[in-house]
Amino acid sequence: MTDNLYSEPSIQVPTLSHLEEIAQRWGLRLKGSEDLREYQKFMKSICDGLSEVDRLPEPTLPVKYPRTPGYRPAPEENKLNGWYWKTDIEGAKTGKLAGKKVAIKDNIAVAGVPMMNGCTVMEGYIPEFDATVVTRVLDAGGRILGKSTCEGFCLSANAYTCNKGPVLNFHNPLHSAGGSSGGSGTLVASGEVDMAIGGDQGGSVRLPSCWCGIVGMKPSYGLVPYTGAMSIEPCLDHLGPMARTVNDCALFLEVLAGYDDGMDPRQPPNIVVPEYTKELQVDNLNGMKIGLLKEGFGLPQADPRVDQMEKDTVTKLTEAGATVEEMSIPIHAKGPSIWNCFGVEGAFNTMIQQQSTGIGYKGFYPTSMTSFQGRSMKTSVNDLSHTMKMTLLFGEYLKENYPGRFYSKGQNVTRLIVKGYAEALEKYDVVAMPTIPWTAAKLPGKDVSTFDYMVNAFASASNTMVANVTGLPALSVNAGFVDGLPVGALFTGRMFDEVTLFKVGHVFEKLTSCQK
Repeated sequence: MTDNLYSEPSIQVPTLSHLEEIAQRWGLRLKGSEDLREYQKFMKSICDGLSEVDRLPEPTLPVKYPRTPGYRPAPEENKLNGWYWKTDIEGAKTGKLAGKKVAIKDNIAVAGVPMMNGCTVMEGYIPEFDATVVTRVLDAGGRILGKSTCEGFCLSANAYTCNKGPVLNFHNPLHSAGGSSGGSGTLVASGEVDMAIGGDQGGSVRLPSCWCGIVGMKPSYGLVPYTGAMSIEPCLDHLGPMARTVNDCALFLEVLAGYDDGMDPRQPPNIVVPEYTKELQVDNLNGMKIGLLKEGFGLPQADPRVDQMEKDTVTKLTEAGATVEEMSIPIHAKGPSIWNCFGVEGAFNTMIQQQSTGIGYKGFYPTSMTSFQGRSMKTSVNDLSHTMKMTLLFGEYLKENYPGRFYSKGQNVTRLIVKGYAEALEKYDVVAMPTIPWTAAKLPGKDVSTFDYMVNAFASASNTMVANVTGLPALSVNAGFVDGLPVGALFTGRMFDEVTLFKVGHVFEKLTSCQK
């Protein structure tokens, strides 16, 4: 147990003028200052108790391995801007990740190492705990080389909203690495690390994996603990592995997955983690059925060459014994709008009002993180990206005018899209589509309009948002290149059936390798 590095002073009893202001804001009809004094008198006893609790030592997450704080790399050491912060933390001497170099997305706490989450609102925060996935990497023998750059509060599918500048694509630095885990993607692609952890609320593991030409898995909801990471909306939050090969991605998931002893409410307690890599010893997909999702192709911005490459490469799975045919899940096209129903209001509630953790659950709360953000948001709100400012404005608008209506409707309608996928996955083992049906976009210039800034920040997530809504696992694997830029194939499977996705991805990787 440790004292909180960012603990607030003992709570002050609210003044009568402050209570009067709150009452007026809510339209409370009171008996003047007489009622307020009575309320204030009762509140004092509550404040006394809260101050006593505040002085208690607080259980937190363990820090098992020594480290130094590291440093912010100079531009010549960080040419792609993939690093936010560099350090060097060695884990156990042996384990599944022995000899592997790892980057941690900068929305995930690493004790003693600065954490910014892509925005100067958080700059200066240093967590005193390791996120559960960080401890698991180190326990497995991994070597953490630093924190990878992410988008401003992770709210972008592109790679230009971070206050430290855009993340450049390894294959062409004039183009985006994808977001919001762009730093993780470009560091893996460039070979600076073997593996990286990404976060995924709307596609942010799979999108940079696609545009960087690597492999990324958004696991089933709850498979990997989110404990110690900054949230966007708890029902959308995922952490997942990114690597250059399907085998390494599967190996990494073996380490990251598993129950966290009740610390993360997203997790069911009966999680079983297979040895995914042992399941990859297959050369055929005999008896498997792959569905090419009609609604995943022909999107408004789609490049027909990318769509065709996806169809051609997935069809090659027939050479390994699989059946591949076109199929339809009509409600897939509504996925982004369903995501927005609770994603925007949920993000406003979680990131703006509740300091990126959410409330009302049993488990670990990163007190220092929420306290720091709560204070900094008041003084540095203008440092937010346009995507975050839009979320603040529209989230407040929804709260004031349609309180809870669209959040609730979105959560309920989610059952329809879950049903649509469940019915499809009774017939097919895997559903396939392009991860992004166009190649990496050019990074915008300084004269880009605010509207275009936001459109391009979200457009590429049209196919990926759905798996965050349903919670189903989804794997992006490189399918080839168009104009020298990578194209990704996205495979979605049944809940907690990552094994099948890895099998398909592994065979797909082998069949398409000769084209790359």
